[in-house]
Amino acid sequence: MNVEFAAPARNLARMAAYCRHAARAEARLVIFPECVVSGYCFEGPAEAATVAQPIPGPATDYLSRTCMDTGCYALFGMLESDGERLFNAAVLAGPNGIVGTYRKIHLPLLGADRFVTYGDRPFEVHSVEDMRLGINICYDANFPEAARCLALQGADLIALPTNWVVGPGSFCTVEHVIPARALENKVYYCAVNRVGSERGFKFFGRSKIVDPAGQVIVALDDDSETIIYADIDVTLARAKHVVRIPGEHESHRFADRHPEQYRLLTKPHNLRPPWRQ
Repeated sequence: MNVEFAAPARNLARMAAYCRHAARAEARLVIFPECVVSGYCFEGPAEAATVAQPIPGPATDYLSRTCMDTGCYALFGMLESDGERLFNAAVLAGPNGIVGTYRKIHLPLLGADRFVTYGDRPFEVHSVEDMRLGINICYDANFPEAARCLALQGADLIALPTNWVVGPGSFCTVEHVIPARALENKVYYCAVNRVGSERGFKFFGRSKIVDPAGQVIVALDDDSETIIYADIDVTLARAKHVVRIPGEHESHRFADRHPEQYRLLTKPHNLRPPWRQ
């Protein structure tokens, strides 16, 4: 979707229209990009605060009503206001209201992420009918621990609302990192990027949905504004034990782990990004 900067009402109206369109095509879950409600390239917290909203709030109420009307679920990104703090957040809404929320934990030096607060809540998995959904946002995909935490909690699908801008690192992420995250956790992975330009930054689209074997189910190869669809078979994501030749060629994505050897991953560090000093 091409997001209109600092125009929540217009973006929400378009999102509702997309939900209705997707629901007519029998979609049960509709996933939108990062900060789709608000836009992303704000110059500072004061400007961003003019369109940030609490959760729950007007934006989540509006999309919850849309979900009630269509019978589907919607996952979407927005700037969340919580007192004096701002968060880059994602909300999962359903026919009965808000199902879950997530605050982006890994923040790059780009757009609103320059001044929002680090996510302060643990990774969680939420139910969408018989499917278990985990949520990451954009830069989170570059940290394998984020997806692994969700997979260990039973996620069948990890959704990544994102704002990838044109650049070699972003192209590598969409082409290689996303399939790797699906394969290494044996889950479905859906990366949803926005399109269009905002204050000199161009967003290149190329959204894709990958299966638990790391194979691309469907993907866009351009920056067009459109909807892609995929069917999710939760039994494939839950079958972590893969048997190719019984007793000769088997693997188990979780049982073959050795967490006792990974202590370094949980050792606190005192590093701070230069822009957060």
